[in-house]
Amino acid sequence: MKQGQPHSRLMRIAASLVITLMAVFLCTSVLVSSGPSKTFSSRALANWTTTLSGGHFLKLMGTENRVFTEALPDEESHSFSLGSLFFAITTSINPDDPRSLLGRELPGFSLFDTTIHIAGEGTDYTSLPVESSPPDDLLASEQKAKQEALDRKKAEEEAAKKKEAEQANKADEDKVVDVYIGTTHTYESFFPELEIEDTENANKATHKEINMTMVADRLKQALEQHGIYAQVEERDVQATLVERGLGYEASYDVSREFIKSAKADNDDLMYFFDLHRDSIRRDKTTVTINGETFARPFFVVGQNYADFESNLQIANELHKKLEEIYPSLSRGVFKKSGASTNGRFNQDLFANSILLEIGGVDNSLEEAYRSIDAFAEVFADYYYNEKEGENE
Repeated sequence: MKQGQPHSRLMRIAASLVITLMAVFLCTSVLVSSGPSKTFSSRALANWTTTLSGGHFLKLMGTENRVFTEALPDEESHSFSLGSLFFAITTSINPDDPRSLLGRELPGFSLFDTTIHIAGEGTDYTSLPVESSPPDDLLASEQKAKQEALDRKKAEEEAAKKKEAEQANKADEDKVVDVYIGTTHTYESFFPELEIEDTENANKATHKEINMTMVADRLKQALEQHGIYAQVEERDVQATLVERGLGYEASYDVSREFIKSAKADNDDLMYFFDLHRDSIRRDKTTVTINGETFARPFFVVGQNYADFESNLQIANELHKKLEEIYPSLSRGVFKKSGASTNGRFNQDLFANSILLEIGGVDNSLEEAYRSIDAFAEVFADYYYNEKEGENE
């Protein structure tokens, strides 16, 4: 008996160490997930559980009530392990998805929070969307725009003013403005429109005049050709950040204010677009259709809110319609969720909220315009089909 006592003592010490380490992991995960405030908020809980599938929750509830496990396939209902569930919660690592480990360890691999919902031609995990980092100067970038880009912008502005004046003179009481178009990352631009030598750094494709606001204006014009009226957000998100002394990470907070304000001023608004451009290179963002090059668009749907399914549905429909009329144009539909991404993109405010990325840093405005014209054609088809459904 005495010979066994040291062995038993070592076993107790080892068990105590294991329990202590597990407790430390659990406490650390709770504190980190709670954010700077160190409070256990509902948002922290949501982020904490993003690695868990619905099946995990059903299995956990099934330990108390077997009815919950009846909704699971037989192979899943018998494979539940509290140990694996605890491991996933405390470490945020999903044993079935190695990206959940690599995403924490490899720089830039946090893209694992992006899921390909519908893959367009050539889309896989090597061509996931890449957001630009904040520009060095939110208010004005160092590089200059090409003169032809500036001339084009001036001509477009003059044409738009002339058209608005003509429309203002027409009595059109039936005109309903029910589409809102905004650009959260206002200054996202395109290298072919800028006088810049360093085109290796995608984050330098930024400009305070030649940027995504021009694509937003083009979408408005293209929709009007199909009899759909839209308003473009004139307030500048990036300039507002500077005025308020806020960082780039607050961009969606500012655009959120603008969207809510626009809706309060116009109850007719039904569709909300937020236009961006991607940061990956030309070979992934360009396609040739009927001898013309297009900047490939794709859809992003956040999942860090309850009712994302309605926004996912409209993204699916528009992607399918693009594929029908312009095969290989769309890069697909991507879902984003988890603690390392915004995951809402203001899509939680209203149904029919669409985050549309147009091309990448190496595309030209002309290529972006071709794509936005194609998208407007497809959206018009969807729009009128929905109207017909409402009237039936």
